Amino acid sequence: MTDPELQRLVGWFRQSSPYIHAHRGATFVIAVGGEILNEGNLPALVHDLALLNTLGIRLVLVPGARPQIDACLQDKGLEPRYQEGLRITDEPAMACVKQAVGSVRMEFEALLSMGLANSPMAGLRVRVASGNLVTARPIGVRDGTDYLHTGEVRRIDHQALRQRLDDGAVVIASPVGYSPTGEAFNCSREDVALSIASGLGAEKLLLLRDEDGLRDADGGLVREMTTEQARSYLGREHDEMADRKRVLRLAIDACHRGVSRVHFLARRRDGVLLMELFTRDGVGTLVTAHSFERLRSATVDDVGGILELIEPLEREGVLVRRSRELLETEIDRFLVMEREGTVVACAALYPLGDSRSGELACVVVHPDYRGSGRGERILERMEASARSQGLDRLFVLTTRAPHWFQERGFAPASLTELPVGRRELYNYRRNSRVYSKGLPRQDL
Repeated sequence: MTDPELQRLVGWFRQSSPYIHAHRGATFVIAVGGEILNEGNLPALVHDLALLNTLGIRLVLVPGARPQIDACLQDKGLEPRYQEGLRITDEPAMACVKQAVGSVRMEFEALLSMGLANSPMAGLRVRVASGNLVTARPIGVRDGTDYLHTGEVRRIDHQALRQRLDDGAVVIASPVGYSPTGEAFNCSREDVALSIASGLGAEKLLLLRDEDGLRDADGGLVREMTTEQARSYLGREHDEMADRKRVLRLAIDACHRGVSRVHFLARRRDGVLLMELFTRDGVGTLVTAHSFERLRSATVDDVGGILELIEPLEREGVLVRRSRELLETEIDRFLVMEREGTVVACAALYPLGDSRSGELACVVVHPDYRGSGRGERILERMEASARSQGLDRLFVLTTRAPHWFQERGFAPASLTELPVGRRELYNYRRNSRVYSKGLPRQDL
């Protein structure tokens, strides 16, 4: 491994360490289709699952078997039948379901049991548990169609699940459910995964699918959305994908039933779980009931994050250097934008003496998050805060970003326009430009 590669590895470990700490002891439910067995990347996925297990993450895996069931039916000369994305499971299909689901489960168990010295799982001992965890009932007749042995989840044995997770096992939950009379039903893997995740209060429900996530109108990947935004997405006229809409409704339901976050990920992407779970922005689409990016008043606990954010700009001379001690005494002047526990933007507001004006200072957005409206959000909040304090004008002194402030309503001002107390502290060596903006009252 070359030195640059080693440095990137060190950087990745440092970046991932907060997530390693945060995920320890958390419960993740992962649903993946049986297609992964035919695509050649199942061993890599299982290795990553084993790694997550060793990091103390409680894992429930719900593997589907749709392609294996279809192949079984075709071998018998029968055509698979679907309605509204759900299989119509007659007697021959149910026989194939039992055969395929058992085969898929055994593939996962075998790979999780592997411990060869020359494999990524060398020395690992991953315990695997499964069983009759799902109680199901028949879907019945819908819109005139009898779904026969296709079922829906009635109950999950969460007590048994928790016992197995407490023992450190990876639980493989079958998408086959059983009725109290002993009848078996073919259930949707997403339906089973949702019921397990909501009952356990899982931190994450991860859906590994064909696509890497949801796309916006321009075809770009949607990194995150709230459930409210997800409902709007469902209403897009050009999105006619019934299956995509079905799982998006499932994600909304999961969030409302207590699952913190639902992730849409591409199962074909090598290392997708690690990239999603141990990087700040991930590689798929995240659905959550509330935005996990917060704009709030800073506290003393944020001093380290603010210092890390502003230090590169202080080195370049863009910002005046602030010591930790000074920041601690002035922390009540700061606003921070927090994302996944990391400060990604900040700003400070200083009232200027007895005048009805204030200074906007230390406006910084992390380079990875610029150009996405975060600066505007901070400015808007600071202007509102200034008004609430009775201020009617904001000043800003800048050496590098005059155009940004001008585009947002600030006008060039002379040094003499600054209140006397602030003018006396002006650093002529920095030669900062002065801009100001009036803050008219916003009466109701």
